[in-house]
Amino acid sequence: MVVELDPVAILALDVAVWVLGGTAIGWWHARLPVGRLQVPGPFTRLRAAEAGGRFHRRWFRVHRWKDLVPDAGTWFGGLSKRRLPDHGEGGWRRFAAESLRAERVHLWMLGLMLPLAAWNPPRWWAVNLALSVVGNVPCIVIARHNRARIDALTARRAA
Repeated sequence: MVVELDPVAILALDVAVWVLGGTAIGWWHARLPVGRLQVPGPFTRLRAAEAGGRFHRRWFRVHRWKDLVPDAGTWFGGLSKRRLPDHGEGGWRRFAAESLRAERVHLWMLGLMLPLAAWNPPRWWAVNLALSVVGNVPCIVIARHNRARIDALTARRAA
């Protein structure tokens, strides 16, 4: 903890970082052209072990709870990921791009934990970390699961 603040100020600053930071991250990513979302980066590249989404289904049981998680993808003009669009006119490709966008947004949201260490005592920072993991990791799992499934469907269709 670099800066010492009273508990009310810490809470207010934490809420401000999460709300303003989350909004800024979502807005910024919504402005990225779809073309920049066609190629995953080193953290977002799908791995062979994800096996077309079977890994997420087996280990996280994602198919049982993913529909309970709200989809904020349309807040800044993105595509809803509630339903898989038609294959025609690049629907699957766009869906995969929007899933990659969602994954990147939630990875950036996890990154908001770094500045919180400046004013949060260790216990409060740990609570913020737990809330960040609970709020973002399921969304990342869903996004990766969706992309892995689309990759598998596209490969089957091409074969």
